[in-house]
Amino acid sequence: MKDELLLVKGVNLTNIRNKNEVRVARLMEKVLAAEGDPVTDPLDIQDVYALALNILPSRYRQAGTIVLSEPVKDTHIESAIRRAMRTVQERPSRPAD
Repeated sequence: MKDELLLVKGVNLTNIRNKNEVRVARLMEKVLAAEGDPVTDPLDIQDVYALALNILPSRYRQAGTIVLSEPVKDTHIESAIRRAMRTVQERPSRPAD
């Protein structure tokens, strides 16, 4: 799917990304470590990442976009990650061991 080319009327939309993707991934390392790494299964980590992104407002950008301010604070992202971790721990999508 990552290599899939997204075209609309011949316009390439593939490089338009949610700015929060990189920020969530970066802050997940910090939050997981601070919480004692309670989520270690690869599928659970992916679920936390996706759920945290779904909790946050989308911040799409394209090449050349000028960002004047960042309305989503790191503390808000960290809170979304913690909320997502609790949800995944309470209801994992993988079978119990």
